[in-house]
Amino acid sequence: MVFICTFVMMRILIVNTSERAGGAAVAAHRLMEALNNNGAKAKMLVRDKQTEALTVIGLSPSWKLHWNFLWERFCVWFHLRFRRQHLFDIDIANTGTDITNLREFKEADIIHLHWINQGMLSLKDIRKILTSGKKVVWTMHDIWSATAICHLTLDCRHFETGCQYCRLLPRGGSENDLSAKVWKQKQQMLEGQLITFVACSQWLAGEAQKSALLQSQRILHIPNPIDTRVYRPLDQQKVRQELGLPTDQRLILFASQRATNPYKGMKYLAEACQLLVSQYPEMKENTAVVVLGGHAEEVTDSLPFKSFPMGYVNDEQRIVKVYNAADVFVLPSLSENLPNTIMEAMACGIPSIGFHIGGIPEEIDHLENGYVATYQDAADLAKGIRWALDESFKEDVKSACLRKVARNYSQQSVAQHYIEVYEQ
Repeated sequence: MVFICTFVMMRILIVNTSERAGGAAVAAHRLMEALNNNGAKAKMLVRDKQTEALTVIGLSPSWKLHWNFLWERFCVWFHLRFRRQHLFDIDIANTGTDITNLREFKEADIIHLHWINQGMLSLKDIRKILTSGKKVVWTMHDIWSATAICHLTLDCRHFETGCQYCRLLPRGGSENDLSAKVWKQKQQMLEGQLITFVACSQWLAGEAQKSALLQSQRILHIPNPIDTRVYRPLDQQKVRQELGLPTDQRLILFASQRATNPYKGMKYLAEACQLLVSQYPEMKENTAVVVLGGHAEEVTDSLPFKSFPMGYVNDEQRIVKVYNAADVFVLPSLSENLPNTIMEAMACGIPSIGFHIGGIPEEIDHLENGYVATYQDAADLAKGIRWALDESFKEDVKSACLRKVARNYSQQSVAQHYIEVYEQ
Protein backbone atom coordinates (compact mmCIF):
# COMPACT_ATOMS: atom_id res chain seq x y z
CA MET A 1 0.00 0.00 0.00
CA VAL A 2 2.80 2.43 0.86
CA PHE A 3 4.39 1.80 -2.56
CA ILE A 4 1.15 2.48 -4.42
CA CYS A 5 0.31 5.66 -2.51
CA THR A 6 3.81 7.03 -3.03
CA PHE A 7 3.67 6.39 -6.76
CA VAL A 8 0.20 7.91 -7.31
CA MET A 9 1.68 11.30 -6.41
CA MET A 10 4.43 10.95 -9.01
CA ARG A 11 3.90 12.91 -12.23
CA ILE A 12 5.61 11.90 -15.48
CA LEU A 13 6.08 14.12 -18.53
CA ILE A 14 6.74 12.09 -21.69
CA VAL A 15 8.52 14.15 -24.36
CA ASN A 16 8.40 13.12 -28.03
CA THR A 17 8.53 15.02 -31.31
CA SER A 18 5.22 13.72 -32.61
CA GLU A 19 2.04 12.51 -30.97
CA ARG A 20 1.20 9.83 -33.54
CA ALA A 21 3.57 9.75 -36.54
CA GLY A 22 6.24 7.06 -36.42
CA GLY A 23 6.95 4.00 -34.32
CA ALA A 24 8.47 5.96 -31.42
CA ALA A 25 5.41 8.22 -31.21
CA VAL A 26 3.09 5.22 -31.16
CA ALA A 27 5.16 3.55 -28.43
CA ALA A 28 5.38 6.73 -26.34
CA HIS A 29 1.64 7.32 -26.59
CA ARG A 30 0.94 3.72 -25.62
CA LEU A 31 3.23 4.06 -22.62
CA MET A 32 1.37 7.17 -21.50
CA GLU A 33 -1.92 5.28 -21.68
CA ALA A 34 -0.42 2.26 -19.91
CA LEU A 35 0.87 4.42 -17.05
CA ASN A 36 -2.44 6.25 -16.67
CA ASN A 37 -4.29 2.93 -16.69
CA ASN A 38 -2.06 1.59 -13.92
CA GLY A 39 -2.13 4.33 -11.31
CA ALA A 40 0.31 6.92 -12.64
CA LYS A 41 -0.22 10.53 -13.75
CA ALA A 42 1.37 10.83 -17.15
CA LYS A 43 1.18 13.54 -19.80
CA MET A 44 2.83 13.80 -23.18
CA LEU A 45 4.56 16.91 -24.57
CA VAL A 46 4.96 17.01 -28.35
CA ARG A 47 5.84 19.39 -31.14
CA ASP A 48 3.28 17.88 -33.51
CA LYS A 49 -0.09 17.44 -31.76
CA GLN A 50 -2.55 15.54 -33.93
CA THR A 51 -5.52 14.78 -31.69
CA GLU A 52 -7.66 16.54 -29.10
CA ALA A 53 -6.42 14.30 -26.27
CA LEU A 54 -6.33 16.26 -23.01
CA THR A 55 -3.29 14.34 -21.77
CA VAL A 56 -1.23 15.47 -24.79
CA ILE A 57 0.20 19.00 -24.77
CA GLY A 58 1.51 20.55 -27.97
CA LEU A 59 4.17 23.23 -28.12
CA SER A 60 2.61 26.58 -29.00
CA PRO A 61 2.58 26.81 -32.83
CA SER A 62 5.07 29.38 -34.10
CA TRP A 63 7.31 30.09 -37.04
CA LYS A 64 10.25 29.08 -34.83
CA LEU A 65 9.14 25.43 -34.64
CA HIS A 66 9.15 25.17 -38.43
CA TRP A 67 12.39 27.14 -38.64
CA ASN A 68 14.09 24.75 -36.19
CA PHE A 69 13.33 21.82 -38.49
CA LEU A 70 14.40 23.66 -41.66
CA TRP A 71 17.63 25.03 -40.17
CA GLU A 72 18.80 21.64 -38.95
CA ARG A 73 18.02 20.08 -42.34
CA PHE A 74 19.92 22.89 -44.09
CA CYS A 75 22.97 22.36 -41.86
CA VAL A 76 22.92 18.64 -42.56
CA TRP A 77 22.44 19.32 -46.28
CA PHE A 78 25.45 21.68 -46.21
CA HIS A 79 27.66 18.98 -44.65
CA LEU A 80 26.41 16.52 -47.27
CA ARG A 81 27.65 19.00 -49.89
CA PHE A 82 24.09 19.74 -50.97
CA ARG A 83 23.20 16.15 -51.77
CA ARG A 84 19.90 14.64 -50.69
CA GLN A 85 21.31 11.19 -49.95
CA HIS A 86 21.24 10.57 -46.17
CA LEU A 87 19.51 13.92 -45.58
CA PHE A 88 17.08 12.28 -43.16
CA ASP A 89 19.46 9.60 -41.87
CA ILE A 90 21.34 12.23 -39.86
CA ASP A 91 20.24 14.30 -36.85
CA ILE A 92 22.54 16.81 -35.15
CA ALA A 93 20.10 18.44 -32.66
CA ASN A 94 21.50 21.94 -33.19
CA THR A 95 18.07 23.59 -32.80
CA GLY A 96 15.09 23.01 -30.54
CA THR A 97 12.79 24.44 -27.88
CA ASP A 98 13.55 25.15 -24.24
CA ILE A 99 10.76 23.36 -22.37
CA THR A 100 12.02 23.99 -18.83
CA ASN A 101 9.79 27.05 -18.34
CA LEU A 102 6.58 25.23 -19.24
CA ARG A 103 4.10 24.57 -16.44
CA GLU A 104 3.96 20.86 -17.32
CA PHE A 105 7.74 20.61 -16.98
CA LYS A 106 7.78 22.35 -13.61
CA GLU A 107 4.98 20.14 -12.27
CA ALA A 108 6.59 16.88 -13.36
CA ASP A 109 8.64 14.66 -11.06
CA ILE A 110 10.13 12.64 -13.92
CA ILE A 111 11.04 13.91 -17.40
CA HIS A 112 10.81 10.94 -19.75
CA LEU A 113 12.46 11.62 -23.11
CA HIS A 114 11.67 9.50 -26.16
CA TRP A 115 12.40 10.43 -29.83
CA ILE A 116 13.16 14.16 -29.68
CA ASN A 117 14.84 14.81 -33.04
CA GLN A 118 14.11 17.04 -36.05
CA GLY A 119 13.84 20.30 -34.13
CA MET A 120 12.07 19.20 -30.93
CA LEU A 121 15.03 19.47 -28.54
CA SER A 122 18.59 20.61 -29.16
CA LEU A 123 21.59 19.24 -27.27
CA LYS A 124 21.64 22.52 -25.32
CA ASP A 125 17.96 22.07 -24.45
CA ILE A 126 18.65 18.54 -23.19
CA ARG A 127 21.59 19.82 -21.11
CA LYS A 128 19.27 22.41 -19.53
CA ILE A 129 16.79 19.63 -18.66
CA LEU A 130 19.59 17.57 -17.10
CA THR A 131 20.80 20.48 -14.95
CA SER A 132 17.28 21.49 -13.87
CA GLY A 133 17.25 19.08 -10.95
CA LYS A 134 14.58 16.87 -12.52
CA LYS A 135 15.15 13.12 -12.76
CA VAL A 136 15.44 12.02 -16.39
CA VAL A 137 14.60 8.72 -18.07
CA TRP A 138 15.36 8.38 -21.79
CA THR A 139 13.78 5.59 -23.80
CA MET A 140 15.90 4.64 -26.81
CA HIS A 141 13.87 3.79 -29.89
CA ASP A 142 17.07 3.60 -31.94
CA ILE A 143 20.82 4.05 -31.40
CA TRP A 144 21.01 7.86 -31.89
CA SER A 145 21.53 8.77 -28.23
CA ALA A 146 24.51 6.37 -28.10
CA THR A 147 26.12 7.64 -31.33
CA ALA A 148 26.91 11.05 -32.75
CA ILE A 149 24.51 11.60 -35.64
CA CYS A 150 23.06 8.32 -36.94
CA HIS A 151 19.98 6.27 -36.06
CA LEU A 152 21.25 3.08 -37.74
CA THR A 153 24.82 1.90 -37.25
CA LEU A 154 24.59 -1.15 -39.55
CA ASP A 155 28.22 -2.36 -39.80
CA CYS A 156 29.84 0.77 -38.32
CA ARG A 157 31.36 0.36 -34.82
CA HIS A 158 32.94 3.80 -34.38
CA PHE A 159 30.48 4.62 -31.59
CA GLU A 160 32.33 2.10 -29.38
CA THR A 161 35.35 4.42 -29.21
CA GLY A 162 34.24 7.79 -30.63
CA CYS A 163 32.46 8.76 -33.82
CA GLN A 164 34.49 10.02 -36.79
CA TYR A 165 34.99 9.02 -40.42
CA CYS A 166 31.21 8.74 -40.71
CA ARG A 167 29.92 6.46 -43.48
CA LEU A 168 26.94 8.82 -44.04
CA LEU A 169 29.13 11.79 -44.98
CA PRO A 170 30.74 12.40 -48.38
CA ARG A 171 33.81 10.23 -48.97
CA GLY A 172 33.37 8.53 -45.62
CA GLY A 173 33.97 11.66 -43.56
CA SER A 174 37.22 12.57 -41.81
CA GLU A 175 38.91 12.61 -38.42
CA ASN A 176 37.22 15.89 -37.48
CA ASP A 177 34.00 15.58 -39.48
CA LEU A 178 30.45 16.44 -38.44
CA SER A 179 30.07 13.22 -36.47
CA ALA A 180 33.24 13.92 -34.46
CA LYS A 181 32.04 17.44 -33.63
CA VAL A 182 28.58 16.32 -32.53
CA TRP A 183 30.13 13.49 -30.51
CA LYS A 184 32.09 16.07 -28.49
CA GLN A 185 28.93 18.14 -28.04
CA LYS A 186 27.09 15.10 -26.70
CA GLN A 187 29.95 14.38 -24.32
CA GLN A 188 29.64 17.94 -22.99
CA MET A 189 25.85 17.53 -22.72
CA LEU A 190 26.23 14.40 -20.56
CA GLU A 191 29.21 15.58 -18.50
CA GLY A 192 28.53 15.14 -14.79
CA GLN A 193 24.93 14.01 -15.40
CA LEU A 194 23.25 10.66 -14.79
CA ILE A 195 20.39 9.46 -16.98
CA THR A 196 18.52 6.18 -16.85
CA PHE A 197 18.50 5.00 -20.47
CA VAL A 198 15.87 2.39 -21.33
CA ALA A 199 16.27 0.36 -24.51
CA CYS A 200 13.18 -1.27 -25.99
CA SER A 201 15.09 -4.44 -26.82
CA GLN A 202 17.86 -6.46 -25.18
CA TRP A 203 19.83 -6.10 -28.41
CA LEU A 204 19.71 -2.29 -28.30
CA ALA A 205 20.60 -2.29 -24.60
CA GLY A 206 23.66 -4.39 -25.44
CA GLU A 207 24.66 -1.99 -28.21
CA ALA A 208 24.20 1.05 -25.95
CA GLN A 209 26.40 -0.51 -23.27
CA LYS A 210 29.22 -0.68 -25.84
CA SER A 211 28.99 3.04 -26.59
CA ALA A 212 31.88 5.13 -25.27
CA LEU A 213 29.39 7.96 -24.90
CA LEU A 214 27.25 6.16 -22.31
CA GLN A 215 29.87 4.38 -20.21
CA SER A 216 28.85 6.15 -16.98
CA GLN A 217 25.10 5.92 -17.62
CA ARG A 218 22.56 3.40 -16.36
CA ILE A 219 21.13 1.30 -19.21
CA LEU A 220 18.10 -0.96 -18.80
CA HIS A 221 15.80 -2.97 -21.04
CA ILE A 222 11.99 -2.62 -21.05
CA PRO A 223 9.86 -3.47 -24.12
CA ASN A 224 7.16 -1.23 -25.54
CA PRO A 225 3.57 -1.87 -24.42
CA ILE A 226 0.51 -2.67 -26.52
CA ASP A 227 -3.19 -2.32 -25.71
CA THR A 228 -4.60 -5.82 -26.17
CA ARG A 229 -8.12 -4.40 -25.91
CA VAL A 230 -7.49 -2.76 -29.30
CA TYR A 231 -5.08 -5.20 -30.95
CA ARG A 232 -6.91 -8.51 -30.67
CA PRO A 233 -8.15 -11.35 -32.90
CA LEU A 234 -11.16 -10.65 -35.11
CA ASP A 235 -13.19 -12.74 -37.55
CA GLN A 236 -10.91 -13.08 -40.60
CA GLN A 237 -13.58 -13.56 -43.23
CA LYS A 238 -15.61 -10.63 -41.95
CA VAL A 239 -12.72 -8.16 -41.95
CA ARG A 240 -11.62 -9.29 -45.42
CA GLN A 241 -15.07 -8.53 -46.76
CA GLU A 242 -15.03 -5.11 -45.08
CA LEU A 243 -11.61 -4.30 -46.57
CA GLY A 244 -12.41 -5.63 -50.04
CA LEU A 245 -9.78 -8.37 -49.83
CA PRO A 246 -10.21 -11.90 -51.26
CA THR A 247 -11.78 -14.44 -48.92
CA ASP A 248 -10.51 -17.50 -50.83
CA GLN A 249 -6.73 -16.81 -50.84
CA ARG A 250 -3.89 -16.88 -48.31
CA LEU A 251 -2.72 -13.32 -47.62
CA ILE A 252 0.87 -12.28 -46.88
CA LEU A 253 1.09 -8.86 -45.20
CA PHE A 254 3.95 -6.37 -45.47
CA ALA A 255 3.64 -3.12 -43.49
CA SER A 256 5.85 -0.07 -43.12
CA GLN A 257 5.28 3.64 -42.65
CA ARG A 258 6.87 4.02 -46.10
CA ALA A 259 6.81 0.86 -48.19
CA THR A 260 9.69 2.09 -50.38
CA ASN A 261 12.07 2.46 -47.42
CA PRO A 262 15.00 0.22 -48.49
CA TYR A 263 15.81 -0.64 -44.86
CA LYS A 264 12.41 -2.38 -44.54
CA GLY A 265 13.52 -5.01 -47.05
CA MET A 266 10.73 -5.20 -49.62
CA LYS A 267 13.28 -6.44 -52.18
CA TYR A 268 13.87 -9.54 -50.03
CA LEU A 269 10.15 -10.22 -49.77
CA ALA A 270 9.83 -9.89 -53.56
CA GLU A 271 12.73 -12.30 -54.08
CA ALA A 272 11.26 -14.76 -51.56
CA CYS A 273 7.91 -14.66 -53.35
CA GLN A 274 9.62 -15.32 -56.68
CA LEU A 275 11.31 -18.38 -55.15
CA LEU A 276 8.00 -19.63 -53.75
CA VAL A 277 6.30 -19.34 -57.14
CA SER A 278 9.12 -21.24 -58.85
CA GLN A 279 9.03 -24.03 -56.24
CA TYR A 280 5.27 -24.14 -55.68
CA PRO A 281 3.50 -22.90 -58.85
CA GLU A 282 0.06 -23.47 -57.27
CA MET A 283 0.74 -20.54 -54.93
CA LYS A 284 0.34 -18.20 -57.90
CA GLU A 285 -3.41 -18.86 -57.75
CA ASN A 286 -4.05 -19.25 -54.02
CA THR A 287 -1.79 -16.59 -52.48
CA ALA A 288 -1.75 -12.79 -52.53
CA VAL A 289 0.21 -9.97 -50.87
CA VAL A 290 -1.21 -7.00 -48.98
CA VAL A 291 1.09 -3.95 -48.71
CA LEU A 292 0.29 -1.43 -45.98
CA GLY A 293 2.17 1.88 -46.01
CA GLY A 294 2.90 5.01 -47.97
CA HIS A 295 3.86 4.53 -51.65
CA ALA A 296 2.60 0.93 -51.50
CA GLU A 297 1.57 1.06 -55.15
CA GLU A 298 5.21 1.69 -56.13
CA VAL A 299 6.46 -1.69 -54.87
CA THR A 300 3.74 -4.12 -55.94
CA ASP A 301 5.06 -4.53 -59.50
CA SER A 302 8.04 -6.46 -58.10
CA LEU A 303 5.76 -9.15 -56.63
CA PRO A 304 4.75 -12.29 -58.57
CA PHE A 305 1.48 -12.61 -56.63
CA LYS A 306 -1.65 -10.57 -56.97
CA SER A 307 -1.14 -7.55 -54.75
CA PHE A 308 -3.34 -5.19 -52.79
CA PRO A 309 -1.69 -1.83 -51.97
CA MET A 310 -3.54 -0.34 -48.99
CA GLY A 311 -1.54 2.90 -48.78
CA TYR A 312 -0.76 4.73 -45.54
CA VAL A 313 -3.42 4.17 -42.87
CA ASN A 314 -3.55 6.05 -39.55
CA ASP A 315 -6.95 4.73 -38.44
CA GLU A 316 -6.03 2.25 -35.70
CA GLN A 317 -9.23 0.24 -36.04
CA ARG A 318 -8.60 -0.22 -39.76
CA ILE A 319 -4.99 -1.25 -39.09
CA VAL A 320 -6.22 -3.93 -36.67
CA LYS A 321 -8.55 -5.24 -39.37
CA VAL A 322 -5.68 -5.41 -41.89
CA TYR A 323 -3.61 -7.51 -39.49
CA ASN A 324 -6.54 -9.83 -38.86
CA ALA A 325 -7.12 -10.23 -42.60
CA ALA A 326 -3.62 -11.68 -43.05
CA ASP A 327 -2.38 -15.25 -42.63
CA VAL A 328 1.22 -14.19 -42.03
CA PHE A 329 3.06 -10.91 -41.46
CA VAL A 330 6.50 -10.48 -43.04
CA LEU A 331 8.98 -7.78 -41.99
CA PRO A 332 12.36 -8.41 -43.69
CA SER A 333 14.01 -5.31 -42.17
CA LEU A 334 17.75 -4.80 -42.37
CA SER A 335 17.82 -3.02 -39.00
CA GLU A 336 15.23 -2.99 -36.21
CA ASN A 337 14.95 -2.29 -32.51
CA LEU A 338 11.71 -3.85 -31.26
CA PRO A 339 9.23 -3.29 -34.11
CA ASN A 340 5.70 -2.37 -33.07
CA THR A 341 4.37 -4.04 -36.20
CA ILE A 342 5.43 -7.54 -35.13
CA MET A 343 3.94 -6.96 -31.70
CA GLU A 344 0.69 -5.74 -33.28
CA ALA A 345 0.45 -8.73 -35.61
CA MET A 346 1.10 -11.15 -32.75
CA ALA A 347 -1.54 -9.46 -30.57
CA CYS A 348 -4.01 -10.24 -33.38
CA GLY A 349 -2.85 -13.88 -33.39
CA ILE A 350 -0.94 -13.56 -36.68
CA PRO A 351 2.53 -15.20 -36.97
CA SER A 352 5.44 -13.04 -38.08
CA ILE A 353 8.49 -13.70 -40.24
CA GLY A 354 11.62 -11.56 -39.92
CA PHE A 355 15.38 -11.63 -40.21
CA HIS A 356 17.68 -12.43 -37.29
CA ILE A 357 18.52 -8.79 -36.60
CA GLY A 358 18.09 -6.37 -33.70
CA GLY A 359 15.22 -7.16 -31.36
CA ILE A 360 13.28 -9.32 -33.84
CA PRO A 361 14.53 -12.65 -32.36
CA GLU A 362 13.32 -11.42 -28.95
CA GLU A 363 9.78 -11.01 -30.26
CA ILE A 364 9.58 -14.07 -32.51
CA ASP A 365 10.07 -17.46 -30.90
CA HIS A 366 11.32 -19.51 -33.85
CA LEU A 367 8.83 -22.13 -35.07
CA GLU A 368 6.46 -21.30 -32.18
CA ASN A 369 4.84 -17.95 -32.93
CA GLY A 370 6.73 -17.20 -36.13
CA TYR A 371 9.93 -17.79 -38.05
CA VAL A 372 13.33 -16.09 -37.67
CA ALA A 373 15.14 -16.22 -41.01
CA THR A 374 18.86 -15.94 -41.65
CA TYR A 375 19.82 -12.30 -42.19
CA GLN A 376 19.36 -11.10 -45.77
CA ASP A 377 18.58 -14.64 -46.93
CA ALA A 378 15.56 -14.54 -49.25
CA ALA A 379 15.51 -18.34 -49.56
CA ASP A 380 15.18 -18.75 -45.80
CA LEU A 381 12.56 -16.01 -45.75
CA ALA A 382 10.60 -18.01 -48.34
CA LYS A 383 10.98 -21.10 -46.17
CA GLY A 384 9.49 -19.18 -43.26
CA ILE A 385 6.52 -18.02 -45.29
CA ARG A 386 5.93 -21.58 -46.47
CA TRP A 387 6.10 -22.80 -42.86
CA ALA A 388 3.51 -20.28 -41.72
CA LEU A 389 1.11 -20.91 -44.60
CA ASP A 390 1.35 -24.68 -45.07
CA GLU A 391 3.36 -26.47 -42.39
CA SER A 392 2.48 -24.96 -39.02
CA PHE A 393 -0.51 -25.79 -36.82
CA LYS A 394 -2.34 -22.49 -37.08
CA GLU A 395 -4.28 -22.64 -33.82
CA ASP A 396 -1.15 -23.56 -31.87
CA VAL A 397 0.76 -20.70 -33.48
CA LYS A 398 -2.07 -18.26 -32.76
CA SER A 399 -2.15 -19.30 -29.11
CA ALA A 400 1.63 -18.90 -28.86
CA CYS A 401 1.36 -15.37 -30.31
CA LEU A 402 -1.27 -14.31 -27.80
CA ARG A 403 0.61 -15.82 -24.85
CA LYS A 404 3.83 -14.01 -25.78
CA VAL A 405 2.08 -10.64 -26.00
CA ALA A 406 0.17 -11.12 -22.73
CA ARG A 407 3.32 -12.18 -20.88
CA ASN A 408 5.76 -9.58 -22.22
CA TYR A 409 4.04 -6.60 -23.83
CA SER A 410 0.77 -5.98 -21.98
CA GLN A 411 0.12 -2.49 -20.61
CA GLN A 412 0.18 -3.71 -17.02
CA SER A 413 3.47 -5.59 -17.39
CA VAL A 414 5.34 -2.72 -19.07
CA ALA A 415 3.84 -0.02 -16.82
CA GLN A 416 4.95 -1.85 -13.70
CA HIS A 417 8.50 -2.13 -15.03
CA TYR A 418 8.62 1.63 -15.65
CA ILE A 419 7.05 2.36 -12.26
CA GLU A 420 9.95 0.49 -10.64
CA VAL A 421 12.42 2.59 -12.66
CA TYR A 422 10.71 5.84 -11.65
CA GLU A 423 10.69 4.83 -7.98
CA GLN A 424 14.40 4.00 -8.08
